[in-house]
Amino acid sequence: MKFAIVVFPGSNCDHDAYHAVKHVLGQPAEFLWHKDTSLQGADVVILPGGFSYGDYLRTGAIARFSPVMQAVSAFAAQGGPVLGICNGFQILCEAGLLDGVLIRNQQVQFRCEHVHVRVEQVDTAFTGACRAGQVLNIPVAHGEGQFFAEPEVIARLEANRQVVFRYGTASGEVTPESNCNGSINNIAGVCNAGRNVVGLMPHPERACEKVLGSDDGLVLFESVLQQLTAGAV
Repeated sequence: MKFAIVVFPGSNCDHDAYHAVKHVLGQPAEFLWHKDTSLQGADVVILPGGFSYGDYLRTGAIARFSPVMQAVSAFAAQGGPVLGICNGFQILCEAGLLDGVLIRNQQVQFRCEHVHVRVEQVDTAFTGACRAGQVLNIPVAHGEGQFFAEPEVIARLEANRQVVFRYGTASGEVTPESNCNGSINNIAGVCNAGRNVVGLMPHPERACEKVLGSDDGLVLFESVLQQLTAGAV
């Protein structure tokens, strides 16, 4: 299965994602430049973390207009699995592929630390190999990671089971103290209605090897590989 990692001007986690897929998961992977208009036959698309276009105007606000995003949107509309990590999550929201927006952290601080996230849904393209309620130890590194949406949008996301990850404690308890950025309802990641597009602020690609402190993030990549192999995506 071929993974494509989209590179925007200012991306800085593209090689992390490539390493996780190519060298840890053992799958073919290639980079796509933001000016590309084709996904080159990719089976999975990853929008990595970083500071696309220097985060000018608003995080992800310029990247959403990159030529490659037309191909990403068409791929997603056809059910193709798309994962947005950190800045990639912000871009997916700006592009309208995911609901909500990521704003400045409530603490007005850049947060760079390991956090615990609880898996809420296991029927998305990137969580099929997880257990419901499983707690993942994954790092965050962001200044604008607070998930926000209007009350009616939050209610719809909750009702449709589109909240995929929540910040919590090591035991899986969702508390105000475990919310590293002030996100509404401790939301760390969401999916679209089709459940093939997933975005999250934590970095699973930085938690794929125990030598890095955790390999909990690998399950997201194993999940999509498992579903593609089974022909479920």
